[in-house]
Amino acid sequence: MDSGGAGISCKYTTSGSYYKQPDDHAGASGSGQYRYGKVRQVYVPLRYTQKRNEFNPASDACSANHPSGHSIKPVHGFHALITPEKMAWLAEGSARYGDRYDGRNHGQFACSIKQYASGAKRPLNHSEQRQLIPLLHDFKVTPRWTWRSLTTTLHSLTSAGVFTPHKFMNEGYREIQATLLSTLLDALILKCNQKTEAIDIDIQGITNLLWALAKLVDNGLELEKTPKLKEAVTALLPLVQSKAESKVDHFTPQEVANLLWAMAKLVGNGLKLENTPKLKEAVAALLPLVKTKADAKKDQFKPQEVTNLLWAVAKLVDNGLKLEKTPKLKHVVAALLPHVKNKAESKEEKDHLNAQATANLLWAVAKLVDHGLELETTVQLKEAVTALLPHVKTRTESKQEKDHFIPQHIANLLWALAKLVDNGLALEKTAKLKEAAATLLHLVKTKAESQEEKDHFMPQHIANLLWAMAKLVENGLKLEKTVKLREAVTALLPHVKTKAESKAEKGLFVPQNIANLLWVMAKLVENGLELENTPNLKEALAVLLLRVKTNAESKAEKDHFKPQGVSNLLWSFAKLVDNGLELEETPQLKEAVVALLPHVKTKAESKAEKGHFTTRGAINLLWALATLLGNGLVLDQTAKLEEAVPALLYHVKIRAESKEERDNFNTQDTVSLLWSFAKLGEAIELNLVQSTFDFLVDRISKNPQLSQQNILMSLWGVMVFSARFYLDSGSNDKNPLEKHIGELFSRLGNTSPDNIEVQTVIAMAASWLGKACPVVPDYQISISELQSNFRDQLQSNLPFLKIEEEKSLNSLSPVDLRLPDYNMVIDVQGPLHYVGGDFKTRNGSTLLKIALLQKLGFEVIEIPVNKINNQDSMKIVIEQIKTKLAIPQEAHGSVSPDREEESTDEAYFTANEDGQFSDDCYFTAEECLEEKTGKSKRKRKRKKSVKTHLLKQ
Repeated sequence: MDSGGAGISCKYTTSGSYYKQPDDHAGASGSGQYRYGKVRQVYVPLRYTQKRNEFNPASDACSANHPSGHSIKPVHGFHALITPEKMAWLAEGSARYGDRYDGRNHGQFACSIKQYASGAKRPLNHSEQRQLIPLLHDFKVTPRWTWRSLTTTLHSLTSAGVFTPHKFMNEGYREIQATLLSTLLDALILKCNQKTEAIDIDIQGITNLLWALAKLVDNGLELEKTPKLKEAVTALLPLVQSKAESKVDHFTPQEVANLLWAMAKLVGNGLKLENTPKLKEAVAALLPLVKTKADAKKDQFKPQEVTNLLWAVAKLVDNGLKLEKTPKLKHVVAALLPHVKNKAESKEEKDHLNAQATANLLWAVAKLVDHGLELETTVQLKEAVTALLPHVKTRTESKQEKDHFIPQHIANLLWALAKLVDNGLALEKTAKLKEAAATLLHLVKTKAESQEEKDHFMPQHIANLLWAMAKLVENGLKLEKTVKLREAVTALLPHVKTKAESKAEKGLFVPQNIANLLWVMAKLVENGLELENTPNLKEALAVLLLRVKTNAESKAEKDHFKPQGVSNLLWSFAKLVDNGLELEETPQLKEAVVALLPHVKTKAESKAEKGHFTTRGAINLLWALATLLGNGLVLDQTAKLEEAVPALLYHVKIRAESKEERDNFNTQDTVSLLWSFAKLGEAIELNLVQSTFDFLVDRISKNPQLSQQNILMSLWGVMVFSARFYLDSGSNDKNPLEKHIGELFSRLGNTSPDNIEVQTVIAMAASWLGKACPVVPDYQISISELQSNFRDQLQSNLPFLKIEEEKSLNSLSPVDLRLPDYNMVIDVQGPLHYVGGDFKTRNGSTLLKIALLQKLGFEVIEIPVNKINNQDSMKIVIEQIKTKLAIPQEAHGSVSPDREEESTDEAYFTANEDGQFSDDCYFTAEECLEEKTGKSKRKRKRKKSVKTHLLKQ
């Protein structure tokens, strides 16, 4: 429950517990005057868990647990508070004094409602609201209401939940609620805007009012739809600044903490820092007070106040207050961190750091680190974290306290630990951190499997928990050695599927949440989580992929896809496929990719959003597309792909050619981009990326510390581009790129890999350079049914033709069919040889294979499988080959591997001048024959390669 009150006799002017504690904690008891008589104050112990912010990793900074205090007289039911006599008493006071009425009775009535809610340890329920709200229809505020009455009434009714709208409340009651709140806000704005500040306006009242307004917003009242609420906040802020800048210290530590907490809550719920200069000024005025009180010899801050202050500072920073531009902010953080350490280590006070306080402190520290507070140079920060970690372990293992950890606390704690590790806190050197993570993971499993707790897991909690686990794994927590982590992931996956399928909760699965969840799954799979052996993983993926498709195609949701989100989604798809997710068994993935491609183009071409495509984001997108297509993603229509790739290339090209942006290309970005360009083959025009490619190769050649994996990827990429230049030029002259092939090949040294992919790259490089292959690749032979049928039909039609099948030439991967008597190779090409499976646009692997065979002197005939998928078309292709083979051997231009021969001079087309893919890239055998026989004589040329023939129906 919110802060307590003492009912009708509640104290207003001095330290009433409900008045001074707008952070959901009761304060101290006391006695004092309520304007007309002496009253006795009492302390009300509270225990009300307020509504949590479902869309932010930070939980409410105000704790739901309260220390024990004095008892209060029991309230005899809610009905006793709203009897006709009580309501008549209210009306009588107002009527008797008219415009001179100061609101005293209404303030006392509001206090009694709050006292009831405090005793019940909850806000008013729907039934109680239905009884109370009609009685407030004539609740009027006159201009003569005192500041005390106004503040007491608004704060007390807010604390009791009178203004919290229940979803089943009818429109009539909602209207009464809105009218009453509007009346109180009008009076508040009028009072604050008086030319001469009213003598009774005090900081305690300002604090409670800002807290109440923050609670209204936190409980669902939207600032943008309630202009008076925003106006009231704006009217109060100059009063805060004025009091804070006064030479007289009006503030107690608790008031400073509550004010900053309220401002942070308002900012977290939509009040824009950049659009509210008075808010920045008020914060700036309060910060020196925090530092002064924190630096004082006498410890003035209670554990909860330290928590609220650090949480508020982190929340403000997270919403736009710049650490580097606000030196006072850094000083405040530096002054508060020793208090965190001292309170965490104090035997007298450590028990006051409950589950939520511990979660909020670690969340705040992690947020500050994430926004630039450096772990390595801030000793106090490390000490504070080290002091807090044992509390996590102790409280999660305590039978009494572990039930106090709600899913949001656990999510915040794991998120904070993951953020700290991601920003430099070494897992291996911080034993307490590993212990804390282990106990939290066990708690995740327990809560996720509990029937009572399962409905408490919100989509945001699930996303944050899984994100934290993935980050911990990414930073060194070994999946195979952390059984609890695997168990926690397995326990959460059914929640992902259930929540994503739920009609009631699917609206909470915003594109960002879905992107995060898929990123998490990809990261976990990349680090050892087995797709086949993890229950519910594939099912969860299928449901999320369907949500991606639905959201991407929805007109209402399309603007919610941010460039980073689109990049993360496609990166996740690619990682999952790269780690074993079978495309044929996951049709939802293909549908999701197709739905996302228009977003790639739109975001990349948008003037408003193009700046949001980071260098890394654009590179990741190209890498993801290249990986998906390279792993067999066949698109029914490639038009969307053809539009998306050039749009992305523009971004990469601009950044690669910009002197300012070039430094943002790290080693991994450079290698990934080079590999992606190569993998996409003819989908990328050479002339568009020539300068970018030169830049990438130059950076790689100047980097002496490439890993073996990066050397292999770079070597393969450079060979593909060399192959493209070779095939386009028709010349066997030495290309400048061959120098880089030689350099990269020599950097591999005496490598003896077991991996067939590595062996294949080494063999190709050796063949290209004309060197002996240092490895003996162990190629696995696979013969498709179409290839086998075609071979049988060809042999049947030409029984004397010698045909070798799956023959390895010069240590290269086996060719499908070889005709040794004619020095020819037939390559039967399935959809994996083409970008998107379009049977038009050859990918990098295919181009490199063809170029290597031609360099060895073989004439290559490429046959797309869609040309031999039935008997009639197969007969046509065989007839074309028979026609070709009827040419005398010395006339058809074959070249032996060890001698120079004549060759044909056919061109191989890739695209039209406008960059559109062309259907004219296939030569028929007849066209080849016409070209060969139509010229009477040819001059002999040295080292001229034999070109490829593509048979077309």
